[in-house]
Amino acid sequence: MAGKKYLFTPGPTPVPPQVLAALAEPVVHHRSPDFRPIYERCLTRLREVCRTQQDVLLFAASGTGAFESAVANLVSPGESHLVISAGSFGERWVSLTKAYGADVDHLRYAWGETPEPDDVRARLRERASKAVWVVQSETSTGVIADVQVADLGGPYDVAFAQFGTMFFDNPVVALRNVRRALAPGGQLVIVVWRRRLDNDWLYRAQTIVEGIVERPEEYDEPTCGPGPFSMADADTTSDVLRHAGYEEIALQRCDIPIVIGSDVDEAIDLVMAIGPAGEVLRLAGDRAAHLHDAVRIALRDGLEEFEGPDGVRAQASTWIVSASTPEA
Repeated sequence: MAGKKYLFTPGPTPVPPQVLAALAEPVVHHRSPDFRPIYERCLTRLREVCRTQQDVLLFAASGTGAFESAVANLVSPGESHLVISAGSFGERWVSLTKAYGADVDHLRYAWGETPEPDDVRARLRERASKAVWVVQSETSTGVIADVQVADLGGPYDVAFAQFGTMFFDNPVVALRNVRRALAPGGQLVIVVWRRRLDNDWLYRAQTIVEGIVERPEEYDEPTCGPGPFSMADADTTSDVLRHAGYEEIALQRCDIPIVIGSDVDEAIDLVMAIGPAGEVLRLAGDRAAHLHDAVRIALRDGLEEFEGPDGVRAQASTWIVSASTPEA
């Protein structure tokens, strides 16, 4: 059997073996009665993934197909549109908007350079545009913005982060920089994990894995350093925000069931890839490869109670943290 070849680009996303196996089954015709419930189920679950009650559109195309759909719906010939490019996909916005007849105002950066909000504001003051087109994550160059030091522009009324602030190297510095970008009285809202003990499916998976695989010496329990549970402690998180200059700090506990897999096998794949159980397996590497079958069997016993008619659902416990900047 030929070995798996890996191409180190931003995509395509690795496909789980069970999905590849499903692709070998007879194709369900898209006009058959069997296809409709599959399609409806996908759209319903995508609303959960995207955190929306609005319609979700599926494109049988690459990302460029979605690009063109947006342009076709928003561009009329002769209209002025500001297009920002700093890489291949930004240049694609330019090509598509021109193809649909837009009068393109092209704000071009060198590939790999980070676009500056002040440049965009200045350009819009010089010339009004119906829309601004920009690539949020220019994967063709790997451009990233370091929240700790980047000029975030502003002032903004609200800043929101979902499961991201726990991974700041220095959360005080990063959140202080966010505060500088907020208007006086501006609001910060972040969502972070509570303790793994409060997230039974994660803690149970870790306990099961550590009962089979010896915890590697390099395994590090995250406390105040980067990691998914680094802001799990209410007092620690409040102190971070106070030192970053915020006021009216409040933490509201939120416990809701989330889908961790369409079936138990998918849930097992998830906990073996991410979270504390996945971290143990990642650090153990090839040393624990011979134990993976035993791990899967044990995880199945531990997770199958969460399975129901609409997939594997487990309780997720998070903090919804809010704070405000001082009034001027």
